[in-house]
Amino acid sequence: MNEIQELYQQVILDHNKNPRNFGELPQHSHYAEGHNPLCGDHIDVYLDIENDIIKDLRFVGAGCAISKASASIMTTLLKGKNVAEARELFHEFHKIVTTDIQQNIDELDLGKLAVFCGVREFPARVKCASLAWHTLIQALDNAQNSKN
Repeated sequence: MNEIQELYQQVILDHNKNPRNFGELPQHSHYAEGHNPLCGDHIDVYLDIENDIIKDLRFVGAGCAISKASASIMTTLLKGKNVAEARELFHEFHKIVTTDIQQNIDELDLGKLAVFCGVREFPARVKCASLAWHTLIQALDNAQNSKN
């Protein structure tokens, strides 16, 4: 295993053990629940959006290390972004985990999302990694599902 892959694994394990933004968000404007029936991963995503800006977002749930790390990293990337930027990051993430990127990973400007480049090698794990992101899109599309 090369050093970069080992680093990526360490980042995923860290976000799994110490997830950022984990817990309910009592005052939220958007909410969605996601479930992967194939493996049992489950996640709830809470967002507080004001004037099209994601002021805060949190998640709760249980799942594998990749699922939890993906949710944790997603929340750190999206705080302070507007809704259009959040949707764009979703598309970038989806491209990273589902397409064969011909360029050398080191040449791409993926930021924190680079840790998920290897997921596309394991099709069963793509759903784990993308659960939080799909749940985010559901929450953005369905403000009326808020649980305030």
